Amino acid sequence: MQLGPTELLLILFIVMLLFGVGRISKVGSELGSAVANFRKGLNDGKTPPAGEEKEKNN
Repeated sequence: MQLGPTELLLILFIVMLLFGVGRISKVGSELGSAVANFRKGLNDGKTPPAGEEKEKNN
């Protein structure tokens, strides 16, 4: 069973009625910042800290 555009709009409308637009936008922004922090953490793990790189060369 696949959901069509009409069903998706109906579900979105019901969710907005239950939670309100303000709460949904707050959850969306928190989710976005969590994903951004997760990606930043992944990138930080790939590059060694500046102090470690200099110690290896000595």
